This record gives sequence, C-alpha cells and structure tokens, in this order.
Amino acid sequence: MMRIGLATDARAASISTTSQLVTTSEDGASSQTLGVARVRIEPRVLSPYPSTSAPSESIDEARSDPPRRTRDPAPEDSTSESITQASTAPTNTAPANVTQASSTRATRVISEPARTAPAPRASKESNVRLAARPAPALLMRAAMVYGGGTVPLLQARVPLTFSSTDEQLHSVKFNDKPYRGRLEVFANERGTLTIVNVVGLEDYVRGVVPNELSPGGHPELEALKAQAIAARTYAVNRRGQFTAQGFDILPTTRSQVYGGRQTEHPLSDRAVLETAGLVATFEGEPINALYTSTCGGRTEHAENIFGGEAVPYLRGRECAYEGRDAFAPFTVRTSREHAHLRDPAHATSARDAALLAVHNFKLPARLTDEWLAAPIGDDEVRAWLIDVASLSHQRAPVISADVTRPPGFSTALALATYGESRGDVLLNTTDVDYTLAFRDANEIPAAHRADVALLVRDGHLALYQDATLRPRVAMSRGHVLRTLARLLEARGSFRLQKALARPAVSGALTVRDKKASGERRFSLNATAFLFRAFGEILYAAREATLVGGEPVTYHLDARGEVDYLEVRPNPDGASPERSSPHANWTKILTPSEVAAKLARYSNRTGALVDLRVAARGVSRRVLDLEIMGMNGTAHVAGGRIRSALDLKEQLFVIDRRYDEGGRINAFVFTGRGWGHGVGMCQVGAYGLARSGMSYEKILRIYYSGIEITKLY
Repeated sequence: MMRIGLATDARAASISTTSQLVTTSEDGASSQTLGVARVRIEPRVLSPYPSTSAPSESIDEARSDPPRRTRDPAPEDSTSESITQASTAPTNTAPANVTQASSTRATRVISEPARTAPAPRASKESNVRLAARPAPALLMRAAMVYGGGTVPLLQARVPLTFSSTDEQLHSVKFNDKPYRGRLEVFANERGTLTIVNVVGLEDYVRGVVPNELSPGGHPELEALKAQAIAARTYAVNRRGQFTAQGFDILPTTRSQVYGGRQTEHPLSDRAVLETAGLVATFEGEPINALYTSTCGGRTEHAENIFGGEAVPYLRGRECAYEGRDAFAPFTVRTSREHAHLRDPAHATSARDAALLAVHNFKLPARLTDEWLAAPIGDDEVRAWLIDVASLSHQRAPVISADVTRPPGFSTALALATYGESRGDVLLNTTDVDYTLAFRDANEIPAAHRADVALLVRDGHLALYQDATLRPRVAMSRGHVLRTLARLLEARGSFRLQKALARPAVSGALTVRDKKASGERRFSLNATAFLFRAFGEILYAAREATLVGGEPVTYHLDARGEVDYLEVRPNPDGASPERSSPHANWTKILTPSEVAAKLARYSNRTGALVDLRVAARGVSRRVLDLEIMGMNGTAHVAGGRIRSALDLKEQLFVIDRRYDEGGRINAFVFTGRGWGHGVGMCQVGAYGLARSGMSYEKILRIYYSGIEITKLY
C-alpha cells in the first residue's frame, strides 16, 4: 500500500462518493456508515486530554501516537533487509467519550487509541527503527466532520479513514476529484488538515503513468510500460520518505505527478497491467528511478546534478538508437542510378530534369555534364515548350526561329505558360529598363524585352556568372531545363505534394494526413527519383532516412506509387526525444535580469560584467557557471544553475548581444531539453518505442547495469 499526501495544509476538505461514506478510526476498532454521501471536514483546536495516566508516566509518553515502523538503511555488511516487529507494552487507555452536542443529535468524539510505553530502540542486528508522530505540547488537534449542517457528525483526535460502501464501483473523492482506495484525514501540528490517499501500489501507478507520459501525446505501449516500471520502482524506493508527516510520497513533481482515478487512460492501464509487479533493480535493490521529460540527446551523471556520491546506474548516456544499423527500418531506397555531375553550373540540373521527367518531358535516362552544357536544339526546345503548354492548359505556342536564344525563348515560354505576354501587360518601359540593368541588356530586341524582364525579375531566367545574358548565343540544355523547372514549380503546374514524414515503414513513405487526421502510406517506385537536402541544395541519392518530422515533397505516378521524392532533414535532428516541444529552446535575458536571478550567489561580486561556463559534464551540461563582477567572481554549481536562471535545462550555450558602446545588453541562452537530465528520458523512451524497441531495452539504455525484477 502507498500513502500519498494529497494535501498537507488544507483549511477544509470535502470528502464524497456516489454511494455512502464509511469512516474508520485509525485503530480500526470503530467503523460506521455515516448515512451521507458527502462530508465537510475542518480542523479544530481542543482542550488537552484529561490525565488518565499513572503518576510515573511522562508527559512525552502521553503525547505520542502509537509508533510507526520505518525502514533504516541496511547495514554495510548486509545485502538484504529483514523487518522485525518491535512489541510495546500497553499502559493506560483513554476510553472513548460520547458527549451530547444538542438535544436532538449526538456528536461522537473518537479519542486517540491506546497509549504505549516509550518505543524501544532497534537492536544493532535490526535495520528497523520505530518512529512516532509527535503531538502538540499543550493543545490537541481534532478533525470536525460535518454532514451538511452546523452540527458535526463526529470529531476525531486521531486519523479517520473514509471509503465508499462499494469501493469497486464508487470512488471516494477529495474536493470532487475521485481516487481509488481510501482517504485518510487528520489534523496536523500546524492546525490544518492533511489528506492522504491510501491505495495499492498498482492503482497508484495507474494514476501516475498518464500524468508523467501522456498516452494521448505519446501513444506507444512499450514507452508507457517503461514509464510504469520506472514509476513503480521510484515509489518502492521512496516509500516512507515523508513518514514524519504521515504519508509516503507527494502527488507532485517533487515526487511523481499523481492524478488519481480521473486521469487514468486505457492504454496506460494496459501498460501497468502488463508490467504488474516489475521493478528495476541494481544488485538486488530497487533503484532510485529518476527520469526527466526531455534530455536534449544526452543524460548526465546523477552526482553532477544532485551532488553526493556517484550512483552506478544513473550515469550519463546517449539518448540514441543502437548504432547506425538502427536507422535501417526508417530507410527508403531507389535503384535509379543518379547522375554524377561535377560542374557547379549543373548543381540543380538533376532535380530540374527529374521534375520534368515525372511530368512526361522526354529526357535521357542519365544526365552528364557534357549533355547539359551543349546548346539546345530547335526540335528539343519546341518539344519541351509543347509539354509546358500542356501542363499549363494552354495552346501550343507559335514558335519563332530564334527560340534557342534567350529573347525568343522567353517570349515562346510566356505564350506556352500564360497564353500571352504577361510582361508586356504588367511592366511598363521604365520597369523593363530598371530590371534589365545588366551589361548586355541592350542586345535584347524590343519585342522580347518585357518577357525577358519578367522572367529575370521573378528569378526564373538566370544570368551567367559574369552578369550577362548573352542574348545572341543559343542557350545550353541545362540553362533551359532550369528555367522551365523554376517557372513551372513557381506556378504550381507540377503535381507535387508536401507533407511532414512519419517514420518510414518497410521502405514506404508515411506522411501525416491533415485532412483525415491520420497517416497515409505510399510505396516507392523501384526507379523513383530520390533527393536529399544538404544545406540548401538537394542532391540525388540512392537512399534517405525518415525517422519522422522531415519535410518531404513527393509526386505520385498513375499507379499511386511515389516516383519523385525529396527529403529535407528534421530541423530537430534524429534524437529519439526530438518530438518534444522542448527539444530546442532559446531564452533571452538582460544583464539586470541575470543579476537579479543570481543575486543570492553574487552579493559580493559587484555589478555583473559577464558569465562564463567554467565546467561541463559528460553530457555537456553546464556544471559550473562563473559570475564575473566588477569586484570579483562567484560560482553557481550543479543542478542549481537551471533553477537559478529559471531555464528549462542546463544543457545550453551563451551568446551575447552588444550595444553601440560594446557593452552587453542581452544574454542569449540556446539550449536543449527540459528537466534535470538524469535517468530515463521520457520523450526519448517514446521515440525509442516508435523505432520498435521493447520496454526492457529502453530501460537498460537509460539505467546502467540494471535488472528487471518481479517484486510480486
């Protein structure tokens, strides 16, 4: 069973169910159905207990609740723990008192259970100590339970446990939020209420997993199984952490986020069920299964963030697939032999030709520099212009004898594309002269100047490197192909589709379908044109990796297969946690903002001058940040750096912006990840699961040297 401290300073609490409430005192001796479905509980200060103890009983003994067992660290020479029950001798018992609250309604006062003698110390052979919850020195605290009116149903000086008459069908609710198990309420030493959810470990994990790794946003069963085992292991390892306050663990990020019954999800429930009882262990002990939202591609040694000694299973690890072979399932391939072009002037010719080829332009199967550099022939250019007219839904143009030279070609292309001279309509003489401001523009005949100007202005017709057009020289095939491809693509004449890729499956292209809110999958033609971007340039390739998130442009042939595909890398890279919105981030702070945030660490260094990264960890996280001031330097180390600067992570670099006087006016923090960066990367686990990795392999990637052990 787990005890989760849902609230520790409540001024009032509403406990309800859809059936009827049952209340039980801590000693289990008094239980009753309240006859109501909702109660309101408030703390009260009562008079001290009347003395019923023997004269020799000390005041400290009379003010302590029965001892609770908590676990001591195992002795250094011991590899296992044994739990022993320390017995206590009963002393005087304060009887339950029943007082009459009014003439019509009785108020039941439940006093504390039998008081005990001082708790004996654990023997040297035992690793169990006894801890008592202290009571206040002079005043007694009580919880007043109201059923809707002003007269309390009962008051209790000891914890009360509330449940439903049918726990399986009807949850018990705290402030209308449903929980499995039972709710325990008691007045604490601060005069407020503590509300504890007492629930079985598996039901607790059901309420953690969907809050720590959303099944809706990360619907991969193996990732959710890894999360379930990590959450279960963490709970077992941290059980009893807050015993002095009456519970084991908190429902927040200080422990694990626990949302109770209303946050449960069928997919995460399945993950919990299929891993029931499994925990991660190191040398036979449940590990401190820390995890972080987004690790930025690498995790860090635990001691570098939290201090203390090195933890053998919490080492810095790459959040990555297992070697280059892991990309194989995400690879698409083509058998087409791509062109080997070495002339820089033909850097884009392979793509230009491919776009035209899949739209039925007649081109050679394989391009060469020599073929592209040769002058275009009359028959070739006429055939291509007829294809342009067909794609543009225009009549075949009347083609003049000078169609192979830039001026005549420009006018013929305008007619094939638009059916008229668009430049002559949209540009006046001044516009034309302004655009044609290169050296040999005066060689362009007047009849063609507007057509040339429009193509040059829009970037479709390119000049040579010496800023000339060479109007009297026949164009090369490469020059013509580039002009046709650029104009038709800009016009939307190519039947190209754009999308973001999903991870490739069995060599097929899978893309997001925005209209259907799902996915579409297409097979690649065996001889498809395939291009992959390196920088801004697309190069012909035999294969490309699609891990998901890559912008793709593709064309489908008559059979619905991909015959043209270009792939641009995912801007967030290929790390398994790339899908997180926190994979990459930037934060800008002024020097005064930085100084204010770091004031507690630099109160003697004077005005802030600069920041310097003095040390980084194995994951490249900043482990020592030097604050440089007018009067000296100071340092912030370890995990404090992230919280001190209020950054998402401490895996970052620092850039500076300067004013006109050369003074820093802004610090730019560019970083990756979100969280402390130790242990399992949650979004990374999702990415690994998407690649087909099992929960066991996922856990072993992030926790070094562990075993998966059946706890029960």
